[in-house]
Amino acid sequence: QVQLVESGGGLVQPGGSLRLSCAASGSIFSSGDMGWYRRAPGKQRELVAAITRRGSTNYADSVKGRFTISRDNAKNTVYLQMNSLKPEDTAVYYCAADTIVPPYRYWGQGTQVTVSS
Repeated sequence: QVQLVESGGGLVQPGGSLRLSCAASGSIFSSGDMGWYRRAPGKQRELVAAITRRGSTNYADSVKGRFTISRDNAKNTVYLQMNSLKPEDTAVYYCAADTIVPPYRYWGQGTQVTVSS
């Protein structure tokens, strides 16, 4: 019954900002890492940013210094603040949430981010 729902995507001009949110509609037990992936046109899906339950983060080199991932454990919600957006950031962004016991990865349906003038 767990469902991840992304929001915050849309069309933005180069240099602009967006904040993506991903919230679980149901209860998630033994939650672990959460993160954001993206699939750009003609490219494979890649990890954008990830965050552990304790708050340790890592980012793709292409977004370091521009994107910030954060989470609210009480709400089982993860965020992605995206600044200084570039056209090459255009992609469908997918939220992912892992549980520890049992090991499982939940996926959101994706939200479109388009960076264009």
